[in-house]
Amino acid sequence: MSEQSDKKPIRQKPGLLTKIKRDQENGARLSIIEELFNDFYMRRHRVYWANFVRGLFFGFGSVLGGTLLVAIAIWIFSQFVHWPGVGDFFQLVTNSLKHKA
Repeated sequence: MSEQSDKKPIRQKPGLLTKIKRDQENGARLSIIEELFNDFYMRRHRVYWANFVRGLFFGFGSVLGGTLLVAIAIWIFSQFVHWPGVGDFFQLVTNSLKHKA
């Protein structure tokens, strides 16, 4: 037998090449996305203004949604007032919320 057949080829981890390939593909995708963004949005102040307005609407929607959820919860609590045992607790919660508001 020759010396070459006795030597085993040096192997790397099986997933290393696939990880490198995936990282290169992800980097290429990110580069393309950045290039498209920079080409599409030539004026940065328009992007900043759009994000500012989006943030305002997101904040307003969050506050409005939270207010509606609390109002619905209070209404549901007020429906349990007449249940024996549980009603006292819900009556206490409802009264404390009414006095604070």
